[in-house]
Amino acid sequence: MFRRTFWFTAGAAAGVWATTKVNRKIKQLTLESLAAQAADKAIVAGHKLKDFALDVREGMVRREAELGEALGLEAPDAPELPVRRHLAVEAAEPETHRTPATYRKLPYHSYNRNEDH
Repeated sequence: MFRRTFWFTAGAAAGVWATTKVNRKIKQLTLESLAAQAADKAIVAGHKLKDFALDVREGMVRREAELGEALGLEAPDAPELPVRRHLAVEAAEPETHRTPATYRKLPYHSYNRNEDH
């Protein structure tokens, strides 16, 4: 009698364990779960790629400094670009002297060689 009870209980426990395992696997294979797993892996890959790029940049800067020291070059600071001045619109002539088809002009110098002159 105890023998039958033992095997019945062992079979029931194995059935519950197998059913739970199958249900977990089915939940992992749903579309939402697969999409979430793919998104998580993409985020992890992005972080690894960013870390790699930062390591490469750090190595480039370090190697550039080593080469500069070996060659005796001092890297000058980047010269600031000159400020480009914007030319103002020419003052309009008084209305009495203006012909109807004239417009205000900007000082415009085109270096386009394809433009008709």
